Amino acid sequence: MKRTIVAMPGDGIGKTVLPEAIRVMNAAGFEADYIHGDIGWDFWCSEGNALPQRTIELLEKYKIGLFGAITSKPKEAADRELLPELQGKGKVYFSPIVGLRQHFNLDICIRPCQSFIGNPLNFIRRSSDGKSFDEPKVNSVIFRQNTEGLYAGVEWTNPPADVRAAMETHPKMKAFKHVLSPDMAISTRIVSREGCRRIIRAAFEYARKFGYSNVTVCEKPNVLRETSGMMWAEAKIIAKEYPGISLWDTNIDAQMMWLTKNPETYGVIVAENMFGDIISDAFAGLIGGLGFACSANLGDEVAVFEPTHGSAPKYQELSPSIVNPIAMIMSACMMLDHIGETEKADKIRAATAAVIAEGKVRTYDMLKLKGGPDVFDKGACTTQEMTDAIIAKL
Repeated sequence: MKRTIVAMPGDGIGKTVLPEAIRVMNAAGFEADYIHGDIGWDFWCSEGNALPQRTIELLEKYKIGLFGAITSKPKEAADRELLPELQGKGKVYFSPIVGLRQHFNLDICIRPCQSFIGNPLNFIRRSSDGKSFDEPKVNSVIFRQNTEGLYAGVEWTNPPADVRAAMETHPKMKAFKHVLSPDMAISTRIVSREGCRRIIRAAFEYARKFGYSNVTVCEKPNVLRETSGMMWAEAKIIAKEYPGISLWDTNIDAQMMWLTKNPETYGVIVAENMFGDIISDAFAGLIGGLGFACSANLGDEVAVFEPTHGSAPKYQELSPSIVNPIAMIMSACMMLDHIGETEKADKIRAATAAVIAEGKVRTYDMLKLKGGPDVFDKGACTTQEMTDAIIAKL
């Protein structure tokens, strides 16, 4: 039975890389119907809604989405770009991918950060004798709680009187008693015990399934005593169900330092929404940057797969395209794994690894070039040529 996938290119280079991923899946023998889903900046500007209801209904029906990238801008810029007839109507821009996560409770975000042999962008460090360099194998997977925390969107500028009154019941608010409400912005970090349990258990299950020896909770409980404290408390309880898998804890700031000391030490890492976003981007830097960073957003019924890079609108208009499609292709592989097409996913990953190891075809970022139309004169391939090379290896 042929699958139906909701394809949501979104903005900028999302419109470029998503078709390339589909080309690779077709070449690997995966047959599906792809239905276009409207999402992103164009629909904010023309409709005042970056996530139209019609796209939500498509995902409700077909359950699987493949997503490209979005453009987000600050509040004032977003308001200015609305059609004139929509301005002043109380429209508020909200990230559509965050909206999808919250609407469908896609609370489990998985972000693998695994280096490819031969990638010139891989992290290296000086050896202990100071005379040479070594390249540790990075093989970490970040589990990011996807719907709560600082990204839940519970915040105010000029907080209403009842909100301020509630906040001032906390003794720490005494430090702000002289700040006028119009001069105050409040953003909340909310975690739930069930949200903690689900992401921690998912991390341990993944570690057990794929043979990781440790799960690290990356938080800041020495300062964020209640929210990070709850995450750590639940992790200690759940860890007892998984003998043989060590439970570690690191503070987010210290973890960023240790990334460049011993990244090969860390297997599965679990964190709240914002900390998970930070640590996954940091790990991505060790494996070549966002051109190699893929992710899955999983709920009980719906799943959406996306690269973690942005829309990079300055590159959208370049023809031919220069951007690296590998993050999008790896996200498509995660989708194939999710729906039971693991053999095809493994074939694509092996073909991609072979192209990278061979080193004959490299995008501008792999050559450490500044993006622009002149990169082809310096040996960079086009987006489509990278896809062609992967298909040839298939």
